[in-house]
Amino acid sequence: MTSSTVRTYGGLAVEDRRAHRRRQFLAAALVVFGDDGYATSSIATICRTAGLARAQLYEHFDNREDLLLAVYDMIQDDARTALVTALSETDATGIAARARIAVTAYAESLGQDPRRAAISFVEIIGVSARVEQHRVDQRRIWLQFAEAELRYTFGEDYTPPGGYASAAMGFVGALMALVHNWSAAPSRAALDDIIETLTCFLTGLAPAPS
Repeated sequence: MTSSTVRTYGGLAVEDRRAHRRRQFLAAALVVFGDDGYATSSIATICRTAGLARAQLYEHFDNREDLLLAVYDMIQDDARTALVTALSETDATGIAARARIAVTAYAESLGQDPRRAAISFVEIIGVSARVEQHRVDQRRIWLQFAEAELRYTFGEDYTPPGGYASAAMGFVGALMALVHNWSAAPSRAALDDIIETLTCFLTGLAPAPS
C-alpha cells in the first residue's frame, strides 16, 4: 500500500471514522451529563448511549473528565459560531439592534437545549481545579469577544464608564446569568424580556447622542 492510499473501514476512511466516533461520544456525553449529571455518570453509561465500546472511548479521551471538557468546549464553540454568524449576516450598527441579534443567537444556541445549559452552568462547576481553570479560560474568551464587539459598536474614540474590560465583564456575566435562569425555569418567560434587559444594560454604557 502506497503512502497515498486511503485506508477505509465500513465504507469510511479511517480518519473519518475516528472523527465520527468522537462525535458519537460527544453526543452521548451531552445526553448523559445533561440529563443525569456529571457526578453520577459513568463511562459504561456513555458507551452504552453511544453504542460504542469502552476501548473506543479511550482512543479519544483519557478519562471522563476529559470528555466533560470536550463537550463543554463543543457547546461554547457552537454558541460563539452562532453569535458570530448572526452578527456577520446583519448590516445593523446600532448597539440596540446588535445586542438583540447577539443575545438571541447565544440564547437559542445554548439556552434552548436544557442539556447544553445544564452542562455550561451547573455540571462544569466544582468538578476539579483543572476543570475550574478551563471554565475560567473559556469565560476569558467570551470576555475578549464581548470587548471586541463593544469597541466595534461604540467606536475607538469612546470609552464606557469603567473601561471596556469592565463593560465586557458586566455584560457577559449578566448574559450568562439571565440565559441560565431562563433555560432552567419551569415556565420560560419570553426571550424578549432577557433581550430588553441586556439591551438596556448596553445602551446605558453607550455614548450619549450628540
